[in-house]
Amino acid sequence: MAEETNKEQEKAKPAAQKAPAKPAAKAAKAKKPPKLEDKPFSEFIQEHYLPALKEAMAKEGIEDVELSFVEQGVPIKGANPNEPCWQVVGKWQGGTRQFNLYFPDESIKGQKAFSYATYGNSPSTIESFMIDERRVTLELIVMYTVQRLNAQKWLTRN
Repeated sequence: MAEETNKEQEKAKPAAQKAPAKPAAKAAKAKKPPKLEDKPFSEFIQEHYLPALKEAMAKEGIEDVELSFVEQGVPIKGANPNEPCWQVVGKWQGGTRQFNLYFPDESIKGQKAFSYATYGNSPSTIESFMIDERRVTLELIVMYTVQRLNAQKWLTRN
């Protein structure tokens, strides 16, 4: 009979008292770090894109590449030199080969453009870059940059 009384008392307890407390670890779930691509623009470029691009170019045999991240006017005739734009500038072979990757929206998800030049000349044309990609990842932007340089026959010969 004592057991029946205990069972009745258990049923009478409020639900909050019956449920055991969840461990604190589950209650305060560890937050995932943000994706690389969701980091601030300049942090993504300087800490992730430039090192990854340098490594990819080294795999292609370009060891002397100098990469910089600058905000300056677009060096194309007809562009407004007083309108600054974030750019990744790559130079190698003593500066005889150069490319610029432009980010006018200050975002890797926004518009991007590409230009190249040789022997210290200014680029003559600017081309759209990665216009069909909905999702931009570090791997994709590095791959497209290397692919674009290879299209100039600057990395490997056909």
